[in-house]
Amino acid sequence: MLAPKKAKHRKWQSGRRRGKRLNAPETRGITVAFGSYGLKALTQARVTSNQLEAARRALSRAGGKSAKIWTRIFPDRPFTQKAAEVGMGSGKGDVAGFVFDVRPGRVIFEIDGATEPIAREALRKAGTKLPLKARVVERM
Repeated sequence: MLAPKKAKHRKWQSGRRRGKRLNAPETRGITVAFGSYGLKALTQARVTSNQLEAARRALSRAGGKSAKIWTRIFPDRPFTQKAAEVGMGSGKGDVAGFVFDVRPGRVIFEIDGATEPIAREALRKAGTKLPLKARVVERM
């Protein structure tokens, strides 16, 4: 699982999920920079480190041995969760994992060293593991 090595604060404030700002198109990380093909998000979602790891595994298995993979996002935002059947109050819950807020247009994965049909199928399989709609894009 991906997690930051060091953090200034163990728990973050939740923040407000403003609809228009969260769904606004991304301005950084929107082009395929390293590989030949990429997986671009079409909708907004919070991707956890577990989901990202499952997608990475699917991508590396389907891509083959010669494929080089780049993960363009990193889950650095902690999210907390209280234990099951615990009442309200008594402070904030424990850190349950880390997430990354993906906005539309962000490239999540890139792949190189695989043929076009294999790369497209591998990225499609990786996209099914994520809680968002995504499409395969080519390098310009």
